[in-house]
Amino acid sequence: MSDRKKPKTISEDFVKNAIIKYLSRNEWGTNLQFGGLRERGVDIKVRHNRYSRYFLIECKGQGIGRGSNEVAFVYSLGQIISRMNTSGKTRYYYGLGLPEKAAKIALRRLPWQVAKKLLLYVFSVTSSGTVTQYSWQDLRKKQEASKKKKK
Repeated sequence: MSDRKKPKTISEDFVKNAIIKYLSRNEWGTNLQFGGLRERGVDIKVRHNRYSRYFLIECKGQGIGRGSNEVAFVYSLGQIISRMNTSGKTRYYYGLGLPEKAAKIALRRLPWQVAKKLLLYVFSVTSSGTVTQYSWQDLRKKQEASKKKKK
């Protein structure tokens, strides 16, 4: 028997709660809704404290099987795209809330041009609950650096 500890699986609720805390500390706290949201089906909906802007975020937990991080990324992307609001004057931002391993896949595979056009962000959550928010500019830097390494 090995004394190695099995890495802790990050649940969807853990991802949601970490992102909610992060957003609350960063001026996104008005009209915070989460959990079993019926409206638009997103996991987190939050309004900016000073501006009429909303963040709609789809969260996924860490799966067990091989390839589960890829599946978490693809499912969350499909779900947030199907829930995008294109009408009205309210400005919406969108996010994928993912465990760190799935977020790394999103940072590599989500074209920065698409993230820019859709106002789509990636929230990466570590097993300790640390959240890192990535914008299209961050995706662009990472993807361009990766291309340079390959050359």
